[in-house]
Amino acid sequence: MANVNVGFGLKPISMLGGAPATQGTNSYHIASDASAIFQGSPVIATNGGTIAVSSSASGDTLKFVGVFAGCEYVSSSTGKKVFSNFWPGSGADTNFDIIGFVHDNPFQRFIVCSDASLTDKATAIATIFEGAEFSAESGKGAANGSTTTGMSAAQLDVSTVDASDLSHPLKIVGILDDPENEDFTAAGIPLIVVINNHALLAGSAEATVG
Repeated sequence: MANVNVGFGLKPISMLGGAPATQGTNSYHIASDASAIFQGSPVIATNGGTIAVSSSASGDTLKFVGVFAGCEYVSSSTGKKVFSNFWPGSGADTNFDIIGFVHDNPFQRFIVCSDASLTDKATAIATIFEGAEFSAESGKGAANGSTTTGMSAAQLDVSTVDASDLSHPLKIVGILDDPENEDFTAAGIPLIVVINNHALLAGSAEATVG
């Protein structure tokens, strides 16, 4: 039976080391002309001191600050503060800061669904500790999402799983035990990942990428 999972980006579940819950978020500025950022989207640092949505669908070679959880800003039409699970890309009063909340702990674990079959459980287990990119399929990339739900649509690209390419943005560390999504012959397997080459752990003093 096909899995029920659809793309939802990166969903925080726990920390490396066995901590059972997420460790909250930290706030970062968003530029008023920044493109839409969806809940569950990986975000990059910019040279302007702000965060932004991924500058490529695959996310390959990028250093991510973390995963977007939502934002607050003052509406340019009502003058009231808005709390939203996504940044729509416009509509803020630029006299006030636009603040995004990010799961930025480098040791945060996330669930992401696969964009294709993993063949069987043994093959899926063999992907653990390997790197991967976000899907290159239309509408499933690191920057994609829905302005209706505010949710990211990003999925992991199974075809890019590779133990030797250290530039990939995701590292697979496990498979979520989920009875509704355990058909390894179909897309939608919930893989547990961490952000590879995290911007806040980068060896270089320059963490910005845009």
